[in-house]
Amino acid sequence: MPSEYVALLVFFVTVVAFATIAIVLSSVLGPKSPSATKAQPYECGIVPAETARRRLPVGFYLTAMLFIVFDVEAIFVYPWAVILRDLKVQGLVEMGIFVGVLALTLVYVWRKGALEWE
Repeated sequence: MPSEYVALLVFFVTVVAFATIAIVLSSVLGPKSPSATKAQPYECGIVPAETARRRLPVGFYLTAMLFIVFDVEAIFVYPWAVILRDLKVQGLVEMGIFVGVLALTLVYVWRKGALEWE
């Protein structure tokens, strides 16, 4: 076995041993007094008024998808801004097209009424 991997092997064995010891000790030494009160769902200090299995309106999902789309846009804009000088005009045009497509997406969603909460 090459000597470069000995440190990695020692680290791996240490991590596995620590995780195993932590799990075993928590199950052996942890409190064991289950009750009906502890089994109830707890939400921000308030007893839930209804079940968590209810159906959500489609607007919640659309909002989540829009958030992901525009979050991904932010992830792409930052590295582009860092290397903008190297990209010159071509990079500016490509980012303009990218932001334009996202703007059209936002206009489409806005006109469809997906951003309305009533």
